[in-house]
Amino acid sequence: MNLGKKRLGAWLCGLLIVSILTACGADVNQTPPENEIAGEIENAVADEITGESADKNNILTLWTDDAEAKNELIAYMDAVTDENGADYIPTENRIAVFDLDGTLFCETDPNYFDYCLLKYRVLDDPDYWDAASDFEKEVALKIQEQNETGASFAELPVEHGQAVASAFAGMTIEEFNHYIQEFKKQPMPSYDGMTRGEGFYRPMLEVVDYLKANNFTVYIVSGTDRFIVRGIVDDSLLNLPPRQIIGSDETLVASNQGETDGLDYTFHSDDVVTLGGEFVIKNLKMNKVTVIAQEIGVQPVLSFGNSTGDASMAEYVTSDNPYKSLAFMLCCDDIDRENGDEEKADKMYDLCEQYDWIPISMKNDWTTIYGDGVTYQGNAVEETVEETAA
Repeated sequence: MNLGKKRLGAWLCGLLIVSILTACGADVNQTPPENEIAGEIENAVADEITGESADKNNILTLWTDDAEAKNELIAYMDAVTDENGADYIPTENRIAVFDLDGTLFCETDPNYFDYCLLKYRVLDDPDYWDAASDFEKEVALKIQEQNETGASFAELPVEHGQAVASAFAGMTIEEFNHYIQEFKKQPMPSYDGMTRGEGFYRPMLEVVDYLKANNFTVYIVSGTDRFIVRGIVDDSLLNLPPRQIIGSDETLVASNQGETDGLDYTFHSDDVVTLGGEFVIKNLKMNKVTVIAQEIGVQPVLSFGNSTGDASMAEYVTSDNPYKSLAFMLCCDDIDRENGDEEKADKMYDLCEQYDWIPISMKNDWTTIYGDGVTYQGNAVEETVEETAA
């Protein structure tokens, strides 16, 4: 149905309602309830137009016109929202899952947000340094070394999760969120005009909005701690409720529970929920599939990721799915506007070809990454260091 037919249909529906109400002796000049009904019809039609038949030039405006991923997604959306089409997906099955770091949000500067948060907590926060355990300091120093030299530590993902759990133990969820909000105010080291909390990829935010406008439910499924992801999303440009945010987990306990097992303790009116200090699971690779099955309970139809840590999620979404499904992978090939890695991007392009994932080029597909007023300074800093060394 084209735009003109929809508008005509809406006008005829409104006219029919008014005619019926007039024949029944109703006053059509009243505001409720008759005109509310007509208004609801008009709004519903407007929503339908926005979701299904909008001018393609007004969709994903921060993407280049010839971006393969953009055109694939628009064609997909046209197919799965056409009630008369073979690929139609009911709204309750329109589920999309997104990784966070490197997919929706700046992946590393110079490291993951949650790694930088722990390093700050243990090594730079004067209110916590004396209380930090030897293990927490050991992990934070590994992160610092990784930041400075690029060193790799195979055990760091799990150790980091353990250190986060213990370093913030005893805080309420609200107190932990407040700590994250304050950390978000710090400037992003390699960028001018952006704080740590503002590092969202603007073109990907358009994708989320596009999906939501077409009645998709969007989940974040991240390897970052669940409560840290909630803190990043809180009061940000990404409007998602906490219940749609999944990440690595740590224990929670009642404030007066102590060492008592949860099966033997009853929450009291003077209790609050606090961080329990124990790491539960790192939500990467196959663990992402497990947690989707546990918490969402429906096989998603769209997957967005950027690394091999998202490969299982992508394959789960696109394998033996009763509905048309796609997996997209971001390739960090922009080294001028972003802290990219061309070697890593090339590997992801190869994987996309191998597994039939749709690659997204940050360099070629996006007209901006972080929006106006944000400038990547990494290259300038590196050139200055090289000139000084010379």
